[in-house]
Amino acid sequence: MTTALAAPVHGGLRNAAGDALTLIGRCIRLTRRDADTLVMSIVLPLLMMMLFVFVFGGAITTGGAYIDYVVPGIVLLCTGYGAASTAMSVAADTESGMVDRLRSLPIPGWTVLTGHVVASVTRNALSTAVVVTAAVLMGFRPDAGPGEWLLAVGLLLLYVLALSWSAAGLGVLASSVESASAFSFAMLFLPYLSSAFVPTESMPAVLQAVADHQPITPVIETVRGLLTGTPIGDAGWVALGWCTGLLAAAATFASWAFRRTTRD
Repeated sequence: MTTALAAPVHGGLRNAAGDALTLIGRCIRLTRRDADTLVMSIVLPLLMMMLFVFVFGGAITTGGAYIDYVVPGIVLLCTGYGAASTAMSVAADTESGMVDRLRSLPIPGWTVLTGHVVASVTRNALSTAVVVTAAVLMGFRPDAGPGEWLLAVGLLLLYVLALSWSAAGLGVLASSVESASAFSFAMLFLPYLSSAFVPTESMPAVLQAVADHQPITPVIETVRGLLTGTPIGDAGWVALGWCTGLLAAAATFASWAFRRTTRD
């Protein structure tokens, strides 16, 4: 637990916005220098996509081109892994004493985690754009119009924000960078228990029940429907509810964790 005394915060929305922008810029610069995390957030989803499309795709029946089915799942895998790495960034700042130094400055506490979250969104936007471009080169043919693309991007943004704030809170509480990395492994595993790679109807009854009632499945089904025209049903509202609720809970959790860990 850190013990640095917090400096009196200078007031004013303009000052707070300036502090937030400064810390956002710092976190983005750190992201550019952390080549391993940036490369892995792009290379791993690309390798997974090639594996499923070219190796397993011929044996999986989805009622259409398998690449059109699997790309939304790969996008969720990409964004989930990228957002989860926020936990390691926050844990590294805590472990190195950077949070203590920031607490000694007259800046609002919320700006510390906001910098990491916005950097996560920026990193995910880059990696997702690369993955979607590669998918198109491999044969992915979305038929979405501008409105559908905008809705899909908006839902993905809510999803990334919810996961990034969750990761930020876990990073604050983590005892080390290594323990914080466990969230990344969880986000790599969870999409397999969803409709990301195969229809849930093909799963055993117990696994199907889990896959149908966890938040990733309705998000995938909504993004898939928006991009490729498959039926969405009520998945869109369910996905929106999950993402909105998780975002509110995650931001509250991260704020509580930061106050608890940095209280005097």
